Amino acid sequence: MTTGTEPSGPRLLPVADGRRTRAVLGELLRPRRGTAVAALVALVAGSAVSLVAAPLLGRIVDLAARGAAPSALTAPVAALAGVAVVQGVLAFAGIALIARVGETMLARLRERFVARALDLPLDTLEQAGSGDLTARVTDDVKVVGEAVREALPEFARAALIIGLTLVALAALDWRFLLGALLAVPIQVVTARWFLRHSGPLYDDERIAGGAQQQQLLDTAAGVSTVRAFRLTDDHLDRVRARAEAVAGIGQRLVVLQTRFFGRLNAGEVLGLSGVLVAGFVLVGNGSTTIGTASAAALYFINLFTPINIMLFQLDAAQSAVAGLRRIVGVAEIDPPAPPADPAVPADARVRVRGLTHSYVDGHPALSGVDLDLAPGARVALVGTSGAGKSTLAKLVAGMHTPDAGSVEIGGVPLERIDQRGGRPPVVLVTQEVHVFAGPLAEDLRLARPDATDDDLRAALATVGAAPWVDRLPDGLETVVGDTGHALTVVQSQQLALARLVLADPPVVILDEATAEAGSAGAAELERAADAALAGRTAVVVAHRLSQVADADLVLVLEGGRTAETGTHAELVASGGRFAQLWQAWTGLRGESVRRTGD
Repeated sequence: MTTGTEPSGPRLLPVADGRRTRAVLGELLRPRRGTAVAALVALVAGSAVSLVAAPLLGRIVDLAARGAAPSALTAPVAALAGVAVVQGVLAFAGIALIARVGETMLARLRERFVARALDLPLDTLEQAGSGDLTARVTDDVKVVGEAVREALPEFARAALIIGLTLVALAALDWRFLLGALLAVPIQVVTARWFLRHSGPLYDDERIAGGAQQQQLLDTAAGVSTVRAFRLTDDHLDRVRARAEAVAGIGQRLVVLQTRFFGRLNAGEVLGLSGVLVAGFVLVGNGSTTIGTASAAALYFINLFTPINIMLFQLDAAQSAVAGLRRIVGVAEIDPPAPPADPAVPADARVRVRGLTHSYVDGHPALSGVDLDLAPGARVALVGTSGAGKSTLAKLVAGMHTPDAGSVEIGGVPLERIDQRGGRPPVVLVTQEVHVFAGPLAEDLRLARPDATDDDLRAALATVGAAPWVDRLPDGLETVVGDTGHALTVVQSQQLALARLVLADPPVVILDEATAEAGSAGAAELERAADAALAGRTAVVVAHRLSQVADADLVLVLEGGRTAETGTHAELVASGGRFAQLWQAWTGLRGESVRRTGD
């Protein structure tokens, strides 16, 4: 299971505990045990071969001490060269195999992460903020990836070298091992102290980084509003506070790391002193040779690098574990369960009863709204900003779960409709359109993977996009998106509407889907939307009252409640709130026409 361990404030996405993280890693490793064993064998063999170097150097010292002929040194020197080659090949093979295992496991985990993220309820994402999710899929994945490519192989190889070197010291003489082990208490206490203090700091660093990214996204996305309301200083203070929090944690980590390595150096000095003293005593009483004592000293000196690597990688490991727990926290969120008693809608009738929803407890965004829309009919939602139009649209689309009330499609409650695979019962199109990087045909086939090129062209023709697509350098195969051919706002929205045609849902929600187009493109997009909605039940959040005149029903919302409902003609004739809005709209349009005529 996962636990949310972040501080109060936004309801950030969950973080997995240690037990669950280990279980997931074991599950991912299981299919790759053969490769992991081969990597371990290669690393063990390479480490064992490297240990032959110290006795060979000791042999050379003994030969030189006895005044042996230079030719006597040929064999041990050649053996040293052979050791270097074999050890290098085995080490490369072991590290490559470990990296393959780690990268494959990380790839599977990323896939699971993305799959779960796509299934997350909109409420959960909005409460957490996009910064938390993007920080996990970027910064956290980067940190874990670096650990897999660098820290894990180095850590494994260093641990093996340390273990085998201690065995080799004991083989030379147990008193050499005893001298070397004087460093162990300091190293163990230092490592435990570091892990105890660094773990929470790395958790805080990852959380603070996500909060900083969220603040930057919020400020950048709302820059126009920030400037309009002269909130620049306030937002700069917020960004500065987030940056200072990240920097403060970074400074605390640097201090901790400095103290960590200072203590390790003290342990190394003590251990080396123990080995040298043991060598001095043993050579002095004739128990061993100078060459053997030299080999023991070399063994211990050669331990400095793997010990420092291993303990230093604890630093990288702590950061990676913090990131891994955040990735697993999302990857292990239970996917939405299919309906216990699924049913198929009889038709495209939309019925809403007593719909109520709050984003903040005690402040309902929607209260007791009713709506009954016959199959193929169109309702226009009208109201000022904050009236509840988008909230109602998202509830009908199933993006939010209502606090009270119900939504039915074709006589079936929305929660009983199994929306996995097949023809979607409801599709929501908003003004925020994303063009995926890649061939335009692949972008369209996201809505219907089995669509032929003729199907794609027919959908594009329906929404009036066929002419400009035909003019693209490679037609349907033209690469679009961030790395390819840039599309205009109108073209991007037409692409979204073409996806809608391909998906062929019986019910469509348009939430200000043509709002981003300027006046020049608005009419073109409205014609495209009309064509895409033909024959479908539609809920249209209107940002221009020109979209209302052709609707079968108009629902006016104020403060999250139904203010008026009826046909366009009925509401204009009634002289109520909608009539006032319509009069203001037509007056503005008339003034615009007169100015254009002038």
